[in-house]
Amino acid sequence: MSEQHIVKSFDRDLEAIQAQIMKMGGLVEEAILKASQSLEERDEELAEKVRNGDQAIDDLELLINENTAQLIALRAPAASDLRVILSVMKLAGNLERIGDYAKNMAKRTGVLVQMSPITGSHAALRRMAREVQLMLKDALDAYTQRDAELAMDVIHRDEDVDQMYNALFREFLTFMMEDPRNITACMHLHFIATNTERMGDHVTSIAEQVVYLVKGELPEAGRPKGDQTSIDPKLGKV
Repeated sequence: MSEQHIVKSFDRDLEAIQAQIMKMGGLVEEAILKASQSLEERDEELAEKVRNGDQAIDDLELLINENTAQLIALRAPAASDLRVILSVMKLAGNLERIGDYAKNMAKRTGVLVQMSPITGSHAALRRMAREVQLMLKDALDAYTQRDAELAMDVIHRDEDVDQMYNALFREFLTFMMEDPRNITACMHLHFIATNTERMGDHVTSIAEQVVYLVKGELPEAGRPKGDQTSIDPKLGKV
């Protein structure tokens, strides 16, 4: 087999894997939006669709890992190509975790619809989830375009998600202190907010992989962590 044919075969296989990543990313974006929509609209049927749809995301991660392992074994990629393959595997892992968090959000919907709504919280959580989804879209665009500048923008925007989380945390504390009957609902909502904040962390990891892919190294300085709920002396430890 000629060297040119081997190169073309490798490129074709890698393109197929990257197409799978884009498909997986699209499913995860959809899961984020539908999970937050089901929460705000108290739509148990839509939440069920999100929970059932997570299997397709898991299956794609498994397929991507199998295909990348096979590509490494059969094609013996050069260092630059190996960096792409390893980045793909890390992207798939982060996407799978984001999908899990979206599924967990949907799981809470069935519980929360049985309780009195906490004023404004569902809409605020949906705005937070929407920001994470837009970050993910841009991170995936940065990956396909090999755009390190766009990836760095995504990394910095995670601070906005952290600030949204901090504001929600304080609101939930206020609601619980004002009326103990709100405690259970607020605990579920806080769990959702925490998962959404962690989605943002995984999107940030994807963006960092894009920077690594383009520049050959991760961003120099660790991003500042905007979640202050565990260290704010006014709030206490959580």
